[in-house]
Amino acid sequence: MHPVEAHSLVDAIARQLEGAIFSGELAPGAKLSELGLAKRLGVSRGPLREAIRRLEGRKLIQRIPNIGARVAELSPRDLHDVLVVREALEGMACRCAAEQMDDGEISSLRDLLNEHGRQEAVSAGTGYYQEGKDFDFHFRIIKASKNERLIGMLCNDLYDLLRVYRYKSSTLQGRARKAFHEHEVIVDALAGRDPDRAEAAMRRHLRNARAHIEKRAAAKE
Repeated sequence: MHPVEAHSLVDAIARQLEGAIFSGELAPGAKLSELGLAKRLGVSRGPLREAIRRLEGRKLIQRIPNIGARVAELSPRDLHDVLVVREALEGMACRCAAEQMDDGEISSLRDLLNEHGRQEAVSAGTGYYQEGKDFDFHFRIIKASKNERLIGMLCNDLYDLLRVYRYKSSTLQGRARKAFHEHEVIVDALAGRDPDRAEAAMRRHLRNARAHIEKRAAAKE
């Protein structure tokens, strides 16, 4: 056993805060009290501040002058605009992926989807949680597009913040199972090397997701 290094503690704190944000325990717009969080997590404020700074860099937390740090939140208009742009860009990424993915990548994507299908929450229709990056169905397709511009636009800036809204939309009644089946249709189109069908399937999936996200947001107003 080795002593815990400072950066390891910061990593652990950042993961806990990230999990609380994705689960909704720390809701969009919630003000963060360093003192309160330090007490809850049993850590000093130094590594907590560093963890918060990391999540600021990933757009999950925003610091507002004279107010302090809050969980990042998009206005209804901003959210709508971002989701419309996402549909166009990710639809194109899926088209490119249909042209670029090899058999091994498609097989691996289908294996990932099968893992998702075994989640209790997906089977029960109560939610569809995907871990980040390579364990995220959408991230995997975007990377497979081999288009660095698309990858940069979709996998940086708002990637983590959109994951918060994506997960919340999947908890609406019936959405988790529908989203999973829509993913199956997308994989079939990719496996068929059909760019038109792949783009159309991804756009349809994202339009449905946007409708659920905006429905959830409207219900809270």
